[in-house]
Amino acid sequence: MFFGWEGVGLCSYLLIGYWYDRPSACAAAMKAFIVNRVADLPFAVGLALIFFKFGSIEFATIFPAVAQHGADTYALFGTSFSAIEVIGMLLFIGAMGKSAQLGFHVWLPDAMEGPTPVSALIHAATMVTAGVFLMARMSPLMEFAPYTLTFVTFIGASTALFAATIGCTQNDIKRVIAYSTCSQLGYMFAAAGVGAYQASVFHLITHAFFKALLFLSAGSVIHAMSDEQDMRKMGGLAKIIPVTCTVMWIGNLALAGIPPLAGSYSKDAIISATYAAHTGIGSYAFICTLLAAFLTAFYSWRLLFMTFHGKSRASHHALEHAHESPWVMLAPLVVLAFGAVFAGWALNNWFIGADWEHFWNGAIFNGPQNQVMENMERVPEWVELAPLVLGLLGIGLAWVMYIASPLLPIRLAMTFRPIYNFLLNKWYFDELYNVIFVQPTIRLARLFWQVGDVTIIDGVPNGLAELTSDGSRQIVKVQTGSLAVYAFVMLIGVVALVGIFMLSR
Repeated sequence: MFFGWEGVGLCSYLLIGYWYDRPSACAAAMKAFIVNRVADLPFAVGLALIFFKFGSIEFATIFPAVAQHGADTYALFGTSFSAIEVIGMLLFIGAMGKSAQLGFHVWLPDAMEGPTPVSALIHAATMVTAGVFLMARMSPLMEFAPYTLTFVTFIGASTALFAATIGCTQNDIKRVIAYSTCSQLGYMFAAAGVGAYQASVFHLITHAFFKALLFLSAGSVIHAMSDEQDMRKMGGLAKIIPVTCTVMWIGNLALAGIPPLAGSYSKDAIISATYAAHTGIGSYAFICTLLAAFLTAFYSWRLLFMTFHGKSRASHHALEHAHESPWVMLAPLVVLAFGAVFAGWALNNWFIGADWEHFWNGAIFNGPQNQVMENMERVPEWVELAPLVLGLLGIGLAWVMYIASPLLPIRLAMTFRPIYNFLLNKWYFDELYNVIFVQPTIRLARLFWQVGDVTIIDGVPNGLAELTSDGSRQIVKVQTGSLAVYAFVMLIGVVALVGIFMLSR
């Protein structure tokens, strides 16, 4: 994957950092690279275990043989673990890094340093959704790893809620959308964890439309505002860039899950699936995804209101140059807007509706004990209505805080300063990782540099060279050119030899 879109993203960040003297772009690229390489290590081990267990890494060979190896175990740390569980867990850890799940998420917001089209490619499709696709495609194996699926559900649901809380306080327009991506990926993993792989991939597809739309719309806003990305310096742009405002309304409606847009089909299906799982971890995921649905509507419309409505907070210079983007930029937004509106309706019946078994045709496997797809159709009516109600409440709260009473957010931030700072600083994950990983690595590197490189590798040869040079400078002083000195030295040598000879007898 690194040599695909991940490579495009990395190269774009490095080029930006070089051309425009933006070290943060280079740092973002290297953080993304390092985090994904760390996650690739367990994935590679899992892939090796698959090869040694099944003799192949071809789906056609692996899937029919999974049941035969269901009782196989690995002895680790004095305990036996199911071989399928170990393989599934290793694959999922790799998926966590690629899809920026909790703990491996730190690279995703920093990817905003790249150009907006690259952000749209990375966040809406290709790279970050690779982990979700892996879990769904490996469903014939994952169905025999129930403990791993429980962990997948926990991480996915926790990520959905965690990222949504952070998105509520960010002020960079692209960073808000980035945390939204992280949260929506959590939804997808929560669905896969409870066995609704079809709903997971369905949300992957619909999310690609409205998230790419939101990113490119944000790029249009930034273009109009002379590269300004801080929403606190925007406002009242709806009249200046009406087309961008309209398509961003559509993207936010889809993201908030308002019917009949695409997000309402796929996201509501995931929430219903977590309830229909009828398990403890499913209930946990149900609560997390409902809360995340409320927060998603809030932060997405916070972004909309702060950017396009209310009183303008933009600088005089920015307003003088503010203008609608050319149609070469707007045309893709219009196309994506149609997808954000109609993709859910068009694909629902195939992906999770009556024809899902025929549509997937074995590409996704549900074990005999997995009845979540059937149970989704029989959830109580309040479960189906809850996401819409919470979404509307989130939108209403955003309107109250950023249109009706714009000073309310400031008062709340001052009243609940510790909580606000906690969310604004992204739960202090960057600071925590800096203490745990970055600073020890820097100290170790400095030790290797100053002791290993300078003192040993360079110091020993250089010291020997200096010793030889100093010794030669002293020895050449013996060559005085005086016959008297040479005769005296020879006499001393003869006396020494005679003395040694006498002592030895």
